Amino acid sequence: MTDSLPLQQDAGLLSPVRAGTAVEEAVCDRAWLQAMLDAEAALARAQAKLGTVPSEAAEAIGAAARADNFSLRELALAARETANPVVGLVQALTRVVAATDPAAAEYVHRGSTSQDILDTGAMLVARRALAIVRADLDRTARALAALAAHHRDTPAAGRTLALQAVPTTFGLKAAGWRLLVLDAGARLTAVHDHGLPVSLGGAAGTLAGYLEYARIDGAGRPDPGGYLDSLVDAFAAETGLARPVLPWHALRTPIADLAAALAFTAGALGKIAVDVQNLTRTEVCEVTEPAADGRGGSSAMPHKRNPVLATMIRSAALQVPSLAAALTQCLVSEDERSGGAWHAEWQLLRECLRLAGGAARTAAELTEGLRADPDRMLANLHLTGSQVVSERLAAVLAPHLGKAAARRLLTDASLRCRRTGEPLAAVLAETPAAAHLTPEALTALCDPTAYTGAASHLVTRALARPGRAGRPPGPTAG
Repeated sequence: MTDSLPLQQDAGLLSPVRAGTAVEEAVCDRAWLQAMLDAEAALARAQAKLGTVPSEAAEAIGAAARADNFSLRELALAARETANPVVGLVQALTRVVAATDPAAAEYVHRGSTSQDILDTGAMLVARRALAIVRADLDRTARALAALAAHHRDTPAAGRTLALQAVPTTFGLKAAGWRLLVLDAGARLTAVHDHGLPVSLGGAAGTLAGYLEYARIDGAGRPDPGGYLDSLVDAFAAETGLARPVLPWHALRTPIADLAAALAFTAGALGKIAVDVQNLTRTEVCEVTEPAADGRGGSSAMPHKRNPVLATMIRSAALQVPSLAAALTQCLVSEDERSGGAWHAEWQLLRECLRLAGGAARTAAELTEGLRADPDRMLANLHLTGSQVVSERLAAVLAPHLGKAAARRLLTDASLRCRRTGEPLAAVLAETPAAAHLTPEALTALCDPTAYTGAASHLVTRALARPGRAGRPPGPTAG
């Protein structure tokens, strides 16, 4: 059977974390094409508001600026001749407009330059993608709030350097995950609301072309400062993007800030993913990913149900920071437009958006269906025969034996526990510790569920922080 997809199409075969997600569609080639067309139409409308483009021409340009009117493949091939897709797009848009209104075709891309259109289009794509990512982060934060509240007091082993350290609660772990998600959402919100500007600079950042065409098109000789402010304000209003202080053709702060926020987001979700992978190990088995028909199957081992959601999230988390670093490196941009650094950004930015977006969508599914096993957590806490509370016992015995002596005593006792399999309380009962602690007190001190510190209070404190929209955590879930 022949695949009906064009050979050139990136269907996501090698990137399952974003395959089929809303963000994938929001950053596809067609979405980028439509965003650039939206920028062209918005520019014409902005100029029409200032009286330098006829309103009828702006309407004709807007009507023609639909992606369905163009061939993506033809535009891509044409871009090889100019190193960017805008030159061919402007020629094609001019032809489409001329077919219905030849006079209006003269006003397509009036005074503009390729970078104004592509950079503004990039910001439109980013804004639409970030709205999707933020919504998925909200879902994840609500799910984690429910988990944290429900398991506020569920004792579990805290692990450092892969080994059991001291007891904690699963609620505190979930509350920590949620805090990372909220931090990611805050960074994306800051970029979305204030850090995605229109690009308007003309050929070399002076807006000279816009001013000259404004003079030719009947505005006389406009005051440069006044016309600049009016045009940028109108363009920003038409696109819904921010107003930059200066043209940013070679000042790539918006891209670097966006890259940093996406890298943090992917890393935050990756932390959750790697914790879930570790907690779902056969030997640990404290959490389980949500089940679905066919999910997690192995091609060779019928018994396996792999943690595929966490695996996909982690794969994105390992890629986005490297791609974001490459985007940041594009700050090193020569002159008033770079020959290569600007061009290198496009695919890197798209990949960052769709990987981070895919991870966010997958994290929402993971956390909404994640199942914790308190009984297994408790069983794992008892694996060491109470060695997990040696810190507590050393502190209690220090006033009687001295700090150093108490620590040596607990170190030796723990070594004996590992060698013989005896519980810590039984071993300590045969040491100088028995002279200072009753059997009942020793048993109580060796209970790992009674040594979770301020975990419950920390969960309460963490859940007091609202999500992005100011909503309190949702109802607890089982």
